[in-house]
Amino acid sequence: MHRKSAFDSSQIMFRADELMNAASNRYRITVQVANRAKRRRYEDTDGFDDPVMKPPIRAIIEMSDELTQSDIIGD
Repeated sequence: MHRKSAFDSSQIMFRADELMNAASNRYRITVQVANRAKRRRYEDTDGFDDPVMKPPIRAIIEMSDELTQSDIIGD
């Protein structure tokens, strides 16, 4: 049985690329994504683990939204 994922993998790659291009240090942004994913995993105490949206993917989406959010607020 094949389940359709809730996100488009090319969109995730695009968002990750945006994060890498905006960062002054690629290593540092990678560590920040990993730390946010790790923190998020331990903060979810309700036991709900979305099999489709893993913590690193969720962290990439959140961080790329934060990156573009300043543009939205500034307009």
